[in-house]
Amino acid sequence: MAEEPTPTLADKSLSAAKSHLSKLTKGSLTTPLHQSKLMVRFGHLLTGISAFLAAILSGVNGSRVQLLENQAVTTFFQMRGTVVAPQDIVILAIDDQSISIPEQYYKTDPQQYAYLKPIKSFPYQRAAYAQVITKLINAGARSVALDIVFDQPSSYGEADDRQLQAALQKYGRKVTLAAVYENFTTHQGSFQQLTQPQPIFRFGGVSIGAVNFPLEVDGKIHRLSSEFSSLSAPSTVFNSKMPSFEEAVLAAAQVNYSQPRGDRIYFWGNGETFKTIPLWYVFDPENWNNYLQQGQFFQNKIVLIGATAKLSNDYHPVAISPNERMAGVEIHANAIATLMDNKSIATGIKSPLWRGLFVLLLVSGSSIVVTRRKQGIQRFLLSIALAGVWGGISYTSFIYGKLMFPTTIPIIAIALTGLSYLGTEVAREKINKHNLLLIFQKYKSSPVIQEIINQQDDLQDLIQQRDLALNGKILAGRYKIIKVLGAGGFSETYIAEDIQRPGNPQCVVKQLKPATTKSENLALARRLFGAEAKTLEKLGTHNQIPQLLAYFEEDEEFYLIQEYILGHPLNQELISGKCITENLTISLLKELLQILRFVHENGVIHRDIKPNNIIRRHSDWKLVLIDFGAVKEVSTQITENFESTAFTIGIGTRGYAPNEQCFGRPKYNSDIYAVGMIAIKALTGISPHELERDANGEVKWLDKAIVSEELAAIINKMVLDDHQQRYNSAYQVLEDLNKLVVYEDVNIGSAQDYSTDHLSTVDADAPTSPWPGSF
Repeated sequence: MAEEPTPTLADKSLSAAKSHLSKLTKGSLTTPLHQSKLMVRFGHLLTGISAFLAAILSGVNGSRVQLLENQAVTTFFQMRGTVVAPQDIVILAIDDQSISIPEQYYKTDPQQYAYLKPIKSFPYQRAAYAQVITKLINAGARSVALDIVFDQPSSYGEADDRQLQAALQKYGRKVTLAAVYENFTTHQGSFQQLTQPQPIFRFGGVSIGAVNFPLEVDGKIHRLSSEFSSLSAPSTVFNSKMPSFEEAVLAAAQVNYSQPRGDRIYFWGNGETFKTIPLWYVFDPENWNNYLQQGQFFQNKIVLIGATAKLSNDYHPVAISPNERMAGVEIHANAIATLMDNKSIATGIKSPLWRGLFVLLLVSGSSIVVTRRKQGIQRFLLSIALAGVWGGISYTSFIYGKLMFPTTIPIIAIALTGLSYLGTEVAREKINKHNLLLIFQKYKSSPVIQEIINQQDDLQDLIQQRDLALNGKILAGRYKIIKVLGAGGFSETYIAEDIQRPGNPQCVVKQLKPATTKSENLALARRLFGAEAKTLEKLGTHNQIPQLLAYFEEDEEFYLIQEYILGHPLNQELISGKCITENLTISLLKELLQILRFVHENGVIHRDIKPNNIIRRHSDWKLVLIDFGAVKEVSTQITENFESTAFTIGIGTRGYAPNEQCFGRPKYNSDIYAVGMIAIKALTGISPHELERDANGEVKWLDKAIVSEELAAIINKMVLDDHQQRYNSAYQVLEDLNKLVVYEDVNIGSAQDYSTDHLSTVDADAPTSPWPGSF
């Protein structure tokens, strides 16, 4: 089967149309391109702001920044998990067992469990601590530290205090007692004061250390207790210079340690990470002899004695976990181990200026790397990856280098860099899409843009939505749009009401939107539009052509106001799959050719004759030819004038337009070709674009119709592929048709022959479309 020429042109049209879109809309795209560039610059601006803001925040290191960085520390500890704690630190815990079990045993048999008498009830006798100190030192403990403040006389009497005093007098150089800074409020205001052990315990070389830890902005303990004094409020009054508890313990244990690089505690894990022994085990002979190996377990160990029982209320939030609360004695164990093992965590960059500059360079460098990607989503994903890389570097330096670099703020800033680019690209895409939609809406009468619209369903949907918004718009202060009929290849068509006439009669509005807003092209459009409008006004004097009621220009757009024909399109009579008789076809041809003869005599080529553009007027049942080429003619001439390449626009509908018209060179007999195709549609019930063609390009239809040889010969001559062999005028066709013998006098224009009961709403014809192509 021979290849059909028309579909071939259609297939080529899309690529040709797209290659010329930028030229066609060059003047109109200035503002969208400017907006697009502004969005790109806005993305760079947001990135710069993010970098500078991150630098300033990191340099100033305000409370909110500290809160975020402390949360990073907690996250790092959680990621690391629990590690093995130093074995030379042991906690002798006043835990729930040590409070409840001795009391239970002693009450059961006081004589048998007489050794539990000092700890039979809490608070314990001072004699109990004296016994513990004595047993531990004799067992070889390196030092004993009591996280208990003995600031008041014993409730068990002076003799009880004397026993602890005696133990301290003998072993005091290896013992550390606790002091505490306490808040007081008087009429003079609030202040802090140091509360120390009673004077009777402060001799014999006993070490005393303050047990207070500073609280950070997140309400947790992060820093060593030695930082408490430097971080206290200005109103604090210190009546004695007191070392921290961990410093005093290490001094009593005669442990030499390096000056800590940092001020943060290195936590080994959650509670009970350090070896913890219930205090009552020391008093119980069985546990002491067996489990504690007659005290050898404590040899060369630093022993911390303190409360871990819940009722002690000595629990504090710590950096190791978001919700973890740790006993004070356990916090001291971590702090002492931090100093012993030189694992204090230091601030990586202490100078605010250098810290801010570091963050600025870090975020800016990441932004430069991110901008190497072109797409917003790629930039966003890369920024997330870079933020993760910095998080990994910061984690590594924290765990293995014991250095805390700015982490959270740079991560947020780097992520915001990608997010800003992604957001601006999304906004830019929306702006571009909106602007393209405006351009397509404004210039969809252009053949090039119409071809693109026809190929893009989403654009058609968006334009349909936009068309709905046109309802109610008033043109020239007179014509109110009430319905959007649609857009052909070259114009938009509306039904409007003339609100300045009685009864608000309806009319048809056709709109031309020039393909470019350049002044020279607008001047050309204005001149051509006026000339073609005059032609339409002259054509409208024919009874079967709509009258031109008005034409005007508004907002650099051109409008035709034409008579509204109440009727139905001819394609509702020429139903696919149903043939009409030869005599009805002859009558149809004669009526159309009479109209066409008038049109051609006025020097006009319609260029889009098809059943859709022929209306059966209900008032007198005559055919009315609509959709003349004034708008089309102006559009193509403007476009061809605008194009600098060999790009020709053809007008017509697939199947009804002959080759020369598809190539943009229509002849008068191009309209005759279209009328002949209507006749073939009537006789065969098949749309012209569905018919096959022979090797010479001629349409094959005779085997699908019941038709006389005489009429077939006339129709074949009307639709010859070569326009030079085709009828030259409608008059010639009419002459040949009048020679035919018609056996029945049938009036195709009567309402009896075509009642609306059998009209089809199916439109089998292809829509009007441009035919661009390069040749």
